[in-house]
Parts: sequence; C-alpha cells; structure tokens
Amino acid sequence: KRSQTMEPYESDTEGDEQETPLLPDGHEVKFQKAHKAPMCCSSRYGLAVLSCYGFFVVYSLRVNLSVAMVDMLNSTHKSSTNHSGSLCPAHDSPERPRHNQTASVYDWDSETQGWILGAFFYGYILTQIPGGYLASRCGPKWLLGLGILGTVLFSLLTPLAADLGANYLFAVRVFEGIGEGVTYPAMYTMWAAWAPPLERSRLFSISYIGGQLGTVIALPLSGEICFYLDWTYVFYIFGAIGLFWFVLWSFLVFDSPNTHPRISEEERVYINTSLKDELALSTHCIPWRAIVTSRPLWAIVVAHFCFNWSFYTLLTLLPTYMNDILGFSIQQNGMLSALPYLGCSIVAVFAGQFADYLRETCLYSTVSVRKALTIVGMLFPAMFLVAAGYTGCDYVLAVTFLTLSSSLGGMASSGFNINHLDIAPSYAGILLSITNTFATIPGMVGPVIGRGLTRHNTLEEWQSVFYIAAAINVLGALVYTLFGDGKVQNWAIRTPSSHGD
Repeated sequence: KRSQTMEPYESDTEGDEQETPLLPDGHEVKFQKAHKAPMCCSSRYGLAVLSCYGFFVVYSLRVNLSVAMVDMLNSTHKSSTNHSGSLCPAHDSPERPRHNQTASVYDWDSETQGWILGAFFYGYILTQIPGGYLASRCGPKWLLGLGILGTVLFSLLTPLAADLGANYLFAVRVFEGIGEGVTYPAMYTMWAAWAPPLERSRLFSISYIGGQLGTVIALPLSGEICFYLDWTYVFYIFGAIGLFWFVLWSFLVFDSPNTHPRISEEERVYINTSLKDELALSTHCIPWRAIVTSRPLWAIVVAHFCFNWSFYTLLTLLPTYMNDILGFSIQQNGMLSALPYLGCSIVAVFAGQFADYLRETCLYSTVSVRKALTIVGMLFPAMFLVAAGYTGCDYVLAVTFLTLSSSLGGMASSGFNINHLDIAPSYAGILLSITNTFATIPGMVGPVIGRGLTRHNTLEEWQSVFYIAAAINVLGALVYTLFGDGKVQNWAIRTPSSHGD
C-alpha cells in the first residue's frame, strides 16, 4: 500500500533556510498522515482531564495561602500598618459567624508576609531541572503523582507550622514547592508521548486550564471557608481533594500509549504513527550543549520569565490589594480575586482551539501562530495592568482592568508556553524544566519586592508594582517575537551518535 508523505513537519518551511532534520539513513524526516482516532472517550483526552484535575490541585494548594494570609493576620496589626490616607473605604459585608474566631492569628509585618508568600518558589525552583531529567529517564507518571502527593501532605501541616512560627511556615512552603516543581516537566514529558502534533494545542490547553480553574475556584472558596469556618480548614479541605486525585491518577494513568492496558488499538496506532518521525531515536544521551545553546529555547526562557513576573505578582498579591486598597472583606476578596483567572481559563481554552485551527485548517506556520498569540497574550495584559493602577477607588473599573489583563494572558498558553513541544518533543520535559527554572525566579522575588514597595499601601506604591510588571511583559514579547521558532530542531531528532554533543 502506497504511504502518504507530506512536507517536513508542520510545513514551517516558509522563509526558513534551516537544514531539514535527518533520520539515521540520511533521508529527510517525513510526516506520515495517520487515520485520526475519535476524541470521545479516548485515552489521550482522559489523560487531559486527569491532568487538568492534577493542575487544579497544584494551583489550589499554591494560591490558597494568599487568601488565608488576609485572615491569619492580627486585625490590630493590620490596621496599624494600613495608615495611608489614600486607602479606599471599606465595602459593606455580612457579619461573620462567631464560631469561626477560634483559629490563631499572627503579628507578621509586610516583609515577613512577602517572604512567606514567596517561600513556595524557593523550593519550586530546586526540582525543575532534576524533574525534567528524571521524567525522561524514569517515566513521568509516578514522578508527577508523588510530587503532588508530597505537596498535599505538607499543605495539611500548614496550620501546625504557622503555630510554631513564621520560620516553620516558610520551611513547609519550601517543601511544598519542591514537590510541585516536578509537575510541569513531568507533564510535558507525558504529552511528548501522548499528544499527536495537530492536537497538541487542544490537549495542552485542557491540561493548562486546570491551573486556572484551581485559582478560580480556590480563591473564592478559600474566602468562603475563612468566613464560615476558619483559615485552617482551607488547607484541610484542599488537601483532601488532592488525596482523592492521587488515587485516580495511580490507577488510571500510564506513561505512554504502549503501556496503557485499556487504550483502543486504533488510538494507539494513531498516536504512534503521528509521532514516529518526530521523536528522537534515543533519549539516553541528552544533547545538553545543543540544548543550552539553542536560540529558540532562550527566546522561550525570556518570554516565560517575563510573563510569570506579572502572573505571580497578581497571583500572590491580588488578595492583599483587594483588601488593603479596595477595601473588600475576606468573603468578597476571594470572589473578586478569582475573576481574572476565570477569564484566563476561558481564553486559554479558546486559544488552544484557535491555534490548532490556524495551523491545521488555515495552514499558518507554527512559528507565526506562536508569536501572534504571545504578542496578544503579553502586550495587552501589560496595558490593562498599568491602567488598573489609575482607577483610584473605582473598584468596578479596577476589577475590570485586572480581569482583562489576566484573561488576555491566557492567549500565551498556546504561544510560547507550548513551544517546547514544537522545537524538541523528545526533550520537552527537560526544556520546560530549564525555562520554568528561570520563570520561577519572579515568584521568589516578586512578592518580596511587591510588599517592599507597598509598605504604606498607597495607590502610588501599587502603581509602581504594576508598571514594573508591565514593562517586563513587553520585554518578553519583544524578545520572543525576534528569536522564537516553531520547527523541530536538528539536534532533537538526529541519530544517537550526535547526542554526545
């Protein structure tokens, strides 16, 4: 039967003189078209749903402290620090039930708060590169599962650690970060074996939305839990949700289609045929020199770092801004802080569908699609973030601009954020671990700098925080537009003999 051959992968040959990757026999790489397996009830979309649930757990455990922190502070201490005349009047809210006043409160100044909020990322950065390496060697399933399980267990210890002191809470958050640090590298490695190229944006966006939903649900739910119970239950309830996910992940997920006992033969053939010309022949010898000198990779590094600066600034400090500047109660705080991430999750799903439509139906090159979505997902959020700082006490306009800023940022989920799988599918986990290592730095220093700049909680101080985040966003979009790429790199698919490079 005559095989159907197509152009080099992704048809990204326009204006690109880069050498076509070679197979061991010296022939050019060809992409063989396979019969597409149904999406409904498929194993690959089942994996997408469970990974979505997993990232929901990851982000709910990451952000719940941001809301709980508002309730963990001594009210006398808070009122003594928020002395600026520029603070907005408080909004009316129902009286809190009396039974929820049993949890401990603490006298932590703004600097201590910043260090505690950023502690997670000091652990998170440590396991990025080891996570990518271990996922490629040992398999991603158990690495990801056990990493999240560890985060869940330390989250359950948070109330005890807080009672022991700020240093103990800092340490617990660091250990939570260590556990979560392997999740993204492991998941990228998983998708390298499971995601057909022309479904990549869809599958990844389904996974990605789990993080947004975790933020969207955890922020308001944490506020409600604090209001009706107390802040300690925030960590107990989300910890229990995480334990249930681990049980499902253990029994229903497998490292690759070839090891899945319940996948249909049609789907197994479809995935393997789609990926057979794209994956490297060996991942035992990793081309480290070629990886660390890859210009497209460093373009992703810069974009990822810059995007995460504004993302983590809002993620960790938005509840504080809602409370200290806009005057919202703990119950209102969680609901309104979630709106930006609700918008982001909706846009991220749309962006995944739109990106694959542009590539598959409109035949736009991968690099053009990635760059266009990155520009929209970074420049427009920067504009609305700056605008939010000039709304004064108009809380409707402030929340609107912050929501638009985060929502449009969801476009980047199908821009630079998935580009690792385009340029080196076999090493996507390792590449993600490298970019995420640099992209974690904003989470470490952002809250500290943010709280350091807003000690008096004036609107002018918060404007400077937004300006810094917006300027960094613009820089990232510019660098990625100039140096990003969308083709599988030569070093990612050549013969094992070149892997000693």
